[in-house]
Amino acid sequence: MTTFRIGGVHPHDNKEYSAHKPIVDVELPKQAIIPLVQHIGAPAQPVVQKGDKVKVGQLLAQAGGFVSAPIHSPVSGTIFKIDRAVDAWGMAMQAIYINVEGDEWDESIDRSEKLVPDCKLEPKEIISKIQNAGIVGLGGACFPTHVKLMPPPGKTAEVLIVNGVECEPYLTCDHQLMLEHGEEIMVGIKILMKALGISKAIIGIEKNKPDAIQHMQELASKTMGVSVMPLDLRYPQGGEKQLIDACIKRQVPSGALPIEVGAVVDNVATIYAVYEAVQKNKPLIDRVITIAGKKVAKPGNFRVRFGTPLSQVLELAGGIPADTGKIIGGGPMMGRAMSNVDMPTNKRVSGVLLMPKEESVRKEVQNCIRCAKCVQACPMGLEPYLLSKQSENQMWDAMEQHSIMDCIECGCCQFTCPSNRPLLDYIRMGKAKVGGILRARAAQKK
Repeated sequence: MTTFRIGGVHPHDNKEYSAHKPIVDVELPKQAIIPLVQHIGAPAQPVVQKGDKVKVGQLLAQAGGFVSAPIHSPVSGTIFKIDRAVDAWGMAMQAIYINVEGDEWDESIDRSEKLVPDCKLEPKEIISKIQNAGIVGLGGACFPTHVKLMPPPGKTAEVLIVNGVECEPYLTCDHQLMLEHGEEIMVGIKILMKALGISKAIIGIEKNKPDAIQHMQELASKTMGVSVMPLDLRYPQGGEKQLIDACIKRQVPSGALPIEVGAVVDNVATIYAVYEAVQKNKPLIDRVITIAGKKVAKPGNFRVRFGTPLSQVLELAGGIPADTGKIIGGGPMMGRAMSNVDMPTNKRVSGVLLMPKEESVRKEVQNCIRCAKCVQACPMGLEPYLLSKQSENQMWDAMEQHSIMDCIECGCCQFTCPSNRPLLDYIRMGKAKVGGILRARAAQKK
């Protein structure tokens, strides 16, 4: 079998609701709300103020550090205010409010649809463009892309692994992006190979996307050093460490990054954004997201400018069904229930799942029966039942010793539990607490 070797589960993919739905552009909002935290790392720092006029693509906030990313205006108009905004999970963050006036773009951006196949920039120039464009990983982590392209001393990249897996149930935006923009993605792959100084790239795509596999194979056959690897269905194959294992049979050590085994992993949506930044001078101001669910009237894939209220996108999909029990940001395995659909879309939002009531009610929690199904399912080789119990009892030191920070929060443990125990809930809580302790400890050493 062509897949990763440890753990994993097989949930029904439920992709038929939005698969093969052409990408639809969402109309501009009347007011865009742009959060300054749309990435892992330090928040971006505003460079505009109330009353300023801005164009599409203009810098709004500069990166707050090396592990950070600048933020650009997705709309044109007037800065209404810089104030707090609440996201879908009740967290307040600083944001820039823009009253939208027309759609005037920065003159430096090439808005034509003509493919630009050749990149004549040097590696350092490519990385600088990617950094200045605010590109982050669009597969979910939102890790600043330029950091991946600058390995630490003593580490060398050998292969670029392209994540076209999209293993999360219901989501199809990456699938559709490959079908509609495969040529641009292929140019983006060549750009990243040049930036990394490597000659090999592998595109991993699960076998439930045969049309995408065929299309990308045809394109790869014309591109030196690029191949497509069809992968057996297994969740969470889209995780970096799982995809590396599936594609090149190397396992990243505990606590280490992919570069430790010579790999750099980037999602297809990220690579498309790289193409637009380097070849078209377009910063990251929009992305394609999936709106899906068994009762959704018009599920599909939508290209949306950041700052647009999710409620506006949901209306395009036919609105919220009357019997909706939960609205999930992301997919059913790693996503989280949302309390506010008026939140603005941003770099982190890959999709929205509207679950009917009968599927969204948690089953009665029963005692752990020590069946070890969660241990067998964990793709990181952890002991979820133990970590959950330690978190419940606030045993933070023990959780650190049992490698809680290796958890990728995929939800395989909870999916397999016959006792319906909230394993992932407790593990997430404990991981956040232990992470805070580790950061505080590192700060004291400085």
